[in-house]
Amino acid sequence: MNHSIHIPVTDQAGMKYNHGYILGISFVSALGGYLFGFDFAVISGALPFLRNTFGLTSWWEGFLTGSLALGCIAGCLVAGKISDKYGRKPGLIMAAGIFALSSLGMAFSGNLLIFIVMRFSAGIGVGMASMLSPLYIAEVSPASVRGRNVAINQLTIVIGILITNLINYFIADQGGDVWRWMFGLGVVPSLLFLIGVIFLPESPRWLIKDGQNSKAEAILKKIGSKPYADQVMTDVKSSLSAGPIKVSYRDVFAKKVRPALIIGIVLAVFQQLCGINVVFNYTSTIFQAVGADLNRQLFETVAIGIVNLLFTLLAMWQVDKLGRKPLMLAGSFGLMLVYVVLALLLQEKAAALWVSIFVLAAIGLYATSLAPVTWVVISEIFPNQIRGAASSVAIVCLWLAYFILVFTFPVLAEYLGTYGPFYLYSAICLFGFVFIMVKVKETKGQTLEQLEQTFNEQ
Repeated sequence: MNHSIHIPVTDQAGMKYNHGYILGISFVSALGGYLFGFDFAVISGALPFLRNTFGLTSWWEGFLTGSLALGCIAGCLVAGKISDKYGRKPGLIMAAGIFALSSLGMAFSGNLLIFIVMRFSAGIGVGMASMLSPLYIAEVSPASVRGRNVAINQLTIVIGILITNLINYFIADQGGDVWRWMFGLGVVPSLLFLIGVIFLPESPRWLIKDGQNSKAEAILKKIGSKPYADQVMTDVKSSLSAGPIKVSYRDVFAKKVRPALIIGIVLAVFQQLCGINVVFNYTSTIFQAVGADLNRQLFETVAIGIVNLLFTLLAMWQVDKLGRKPLMLAGSFGLMLVYVVLALLLQEKAAALWVSIFVLAAIGLYATSLAPVTWVVISEIFPNQIRGAASSVAIVCLWLAYFILVFTFPVLAEYLGTYGPFYLYSAICLFGFVFIMVKVKETKGQTLEQLEQTFNEQ
């Protein structure tokens, strides 16, 4: 990273920050989100070709799609241990390397079993990055801009989705084996991510926890002024003084952490079971149900990517102004209503244009609320001492929910019709709305150490 960039900005508390430097290291770390977006989106464009190549049944289609999530679960568990023991940076380097190798493995798969094993391996890299990128950004960002900066991770996810969908759309007419190019191109962003991470500083909060105070202080002085560095050093040391240096998963489930853990797990599961990722992963299936041809199906994936990007930018602008809770409430309630209309349109086999309008409305709602804000809240609410391990537990639950969602959709659609599952997702959104209203506290504007006290007092 270019350490010479210096754009000092002062917040309400009088602290000065080098926002150019903070944004730079946040964007590099968030390239892990691009890998997430790539592998998340590539399956939607590739599925029509994979069905023909491997003769997929609805069960195998669901398992092939969901195998990424199973790898993500393993990746989160590995990342939690590595990041707490060796640091955030080594975990990010490992994630990039795994993803590069698995992208090539999928491209050269000779049969369905090898492909699924390689997609599972890609999931390990994606799972590690999905946990470590927002965690790292939260730990290097001042409280006043932490929400926006963590949302950069979501921005790179949606950029990954959009670029991947565009590439899929433009190369789709290159023959039945074009899916190999779709997956193989993942090696490019993963190598760029790997090169970038090599130049990242380690998280100063992890360095303090590891006893490397001088290194931590040097990095904090690049992030902000000396008063800021001194304040963070004091706050982090104070938060660490109450707990053991060696962290086990038993500590994550301790009584004082449980309120934050329950909120993290429920929000993580809700972000997936709300159903929107069915729209991302099975775009072709949804539009095929209303008679759209392959070209229109792939075009819809591009439209989804564009809307997703625009509304994610809106969320980044508002997450530190409106706050986390209002955005999540608006998103869950809005999705509940849109899903009912979408189910009715699919049930009546309405024109593809009307289906497209409400699909894009659902994407816009999700992109401004549950998509970025869930990652922000998970990265904020856990104590310094166990943040890596606790975040991994919550995100393991997120990926398990994702697997359940994408594995069950083809089967549910076969038995209930494509519209049937959307009534279920609407009911889940109602539950999520009530939970957020009753249980979730606002986190904007507070330091990670202040939030530790807030959630311990629940």
